[in-house]
Amino acid sequence: MQPAKSFRLSASFWESTRIAVDSLRKNKLRSFLTLLGIILATTTLIAVTSLIHGMDNYIAEKVSNMGSDGFRVVRMAWFGPWDPKKFFEMDKRNPQLRPDEYEFIRSKTQLLKDIGMMASRQARVGYKGESVEGVDIDGVTENIPAINNVQVGIGRGITYEEVRRHAAVAYIGNDIMTRFFEGHDPLGKTINIEGVPYEVVGVAKALGSVFGSSQDNFVMIPIESYFKTYGARSGLRLVAKAVDQSHLSQAEDEVRVLLRSFRHLLPGQDDNFSIFASETIVNLWQSLTSTIAAMAVGIVSVFMVVGGIVIMNIMLAVVTERTHEIGIRKSLGARRRDILNQYLVESAVLASVGGMMGVVVAWAIAVLVRSITPVPMALPMSSVAIGVGLSATVGLFFGIYPATQASKLDPIEALRAEH
Repeated sequence: MQPAKSFRLSASFWESTRIAVDSLRKNKLRSFLTLLGIILATTTLIAVTSLIHGMDNYIAEKVSNMGSDGFRVVRMAWFGPWDPKKFFEMDKRNPQLRPDEYEFIRSKTQLLKDIGMMASRQARVGYKGESVEGVDIDGVTENIPAINNVQVGIGRGITYEEVRRHAAVAYIGNDIMTRFFEGHDPLGKTINIEGVPYEVVGVAKALGSVFGSSQDNFVMIPIESYFKTYGARSGLRLVAKAVDQSHLSQAEDEVRVLLRSFRHLLPGQDDNFSIFASETIVNLWQSLTSTIAAMAVGIVSVFMVVGGIVIMNIMLAVVTERTHEIGIRKSLGARRRDILNQYLVESAVLASVGGMMGVVVAWAIAVLVRSITPVPMALPMSSVAIGVGLSATVGLFFGIYPATQASKLDPIEALRAEH
């Protein structure tokens, strides 16, 4: 008895699915207009999810090169909602970091694996009559490339001795290598930075780009050489790594205490410097994506409700069109449950098709955006399943009333209906 019942339910399901697909095929324009709300809702949901998912991966891999155990100490950094008053207060209150502060922290710290000093500006770089503007000139201690995970591709990095004696040496990025030395050995060649000569000792491995901006357009020189040319009064920052990830917070606190003590800040006074880690950037992005996601949920909800109401109206019209057919089926022994199931399945299939169309549109948008812009988008399969599943659920919910009305039809009255 039970197998026969299961077979009947299965046959009813596939028959209802066939009827729904056949109805979609015969009434293409009506079906498209019916499903427009569902398509827009699913497209919005999956497109936003793809953007967030792609950006999550992008930020983890590209934007933050600090690693899970690294952090920065800078004059000032702003995270969270913009407040001009606080920003200008900070700008007035926070002094520039100084080399002696770096030396003090380095000599006293117990929870750091390494700490380096770095300053940057943009300048013109030339070689044999050619030049390029807007190159990042980074004055660094010898350990900065390793801390920032900048690996050597050719030659070597800058040494401690070269930093100490203000050597005129340069460690260049892949863009500079390509621009001036394509097909040639750059080692030992002399480039000039705003007219000052520097010998190339190494080339870094390519780092790629972030939001379309190259990370390889740089020249690193010893920090003391940088100070000699540009001075040590602005743009200095400290780059640190904790002994391990589990001690990151303690290492940040240790550096904060050391710098506060060096600057003679009282217990009630605010920090006049900023410390941030990868986690800070990730948390900022997550707070932003939560806002984006909330807005997307609102838009999707509106589209889904509108789409569901349209589906309900269309299904009511379908029930009216098929009143005579329902009367015939009931007179031949179809139960209320059979009629109810048929129209529920048809409504769910109708909405599911809209969901799948939304998936296709969202996928096309993701591919297009990824191809012509630097914005990363990655389509997670979980969002596809959620989009289609949500569409089917909306179809089921808004199909309950039309299906119930169909199942309640009196077979005698239904047979009298014109067809």
